Amino acid sequence: MKLLIINPGSTSTKIGIYEDEKVLLEEVLRHKAEELKDFGQITDQYDFRKGIILSVIADKGYTIEDFDGIVGCGGLVKPIVGGTYAVNDRLIEDLHMGILGQHASNLGGLIAHEIAKEIDKPAFIVDPVVVDEMKDISRISGHPDIPRRSIFHALNQKATAHKYCKEIGRKYEELNLIVTHMGGGISVGIHEKGRVIDTNNALDGEGPFTPERTGGLPAGALAAFCFESGLTLPEVKSMIVGKGGMVAFTGLNDLREIEEKGKSDPGIQLLIDALAYQVSKEIAAMSVAVNGQVDAILLTGGIAYSEYVTGEIIKRVSFISEVKVFPGENELEALAMGALRVLRGEEEAKIYS
Repeated sequence: MKLLIINPGSTSTKIGIYEDEKVLLEEVLRHKAEELKDFGQITDQYDFRKGIILSVIADKGYTIEDFDGIVGCGGLVKPIVGGTYAVNDRLIEDLHMGILGQHASNLGGLIAHEIAKEIDKPAFIVDPVVVDEMKDISRISGHPDIPRRSIFHALNQKATAHKYCKEIGRKYEELNLIVTHMGGGISVGIHEKGRVIDTNNALDGEGPFTPERTGGLPAGALAAFCFESGLTLPEVKSMIVGKGGMVAFTGLNDLREIEEKGKSDPGIQLLIDALAYQVSKEIAAMSVAVNGQVDAILLTGGIAYSEYVTGEIIKRVSFISEVKVFPGENELEALAMGALRVLRGEEEAKIYS
């Protein structure tokens, strides 16, 4: 099976060509600000980005007829259960509309659909960030007007879980796993027999602080700050997501640089230890959702390359279950593997409705 993988970001588009599990090509196509400034909204960039993708794969010696399927990242569609979805008219409509907002990821399914249609092959999206499999009890917060929401790194969490299950010869639907994605944002999900029944909202501020997000803040102090600071709502949101966490303390968001500075600065080293400590607490909290019956704890994302941070977490949570480390985000691979499971008949494509 040969697959074209498309993963648009705000200023770049990652593409990959896979033949089964083998990587034939991975490219990051950068888009300059002046190239994008005249597009009114994200979906208006569709023809521009599709043209660049087709040009690059042609330059590499491929034609669209070479592919057995086209896979795009999932966008901001309505909340859905996890899995690989065949792109259909309803999905296309909601991606165009931006039913939950305009985001570059919305382009993934749109471009995949158009290319696949030209060669009469299937198009898929896999585990978008809006995957919602939370139990009702997990949605309750301390106020009826502010329920908890499922927004997390579904693609990498699910892909890591599948990878671990394949390694040990077990089915994802048989195990209880705690999967922790650690990157610019950090999400910790409890996967109960194939469903993520609880997770912190990694975008809006729940959970541990991260390289550039505040994580959970004391509610009373945050409320007072918002009233007293004179900041607008967008400015407060930017403080929480983008300018919070390690950036607020150190001005840096690259953990490698932060760790290097921590070698000579005890204050920065304390922050690194606090990050590992907060992640560990979140992992331990998720174990309660399955009464402590956890088969494995999986650590993934860019921060998982840090032997120090993963080592500190392992020391704190290994009493719950074994801990396995899968560094990196591996988004293109995750998209490819999701489509391969369907094309090989290992699972059925889900239908968006």
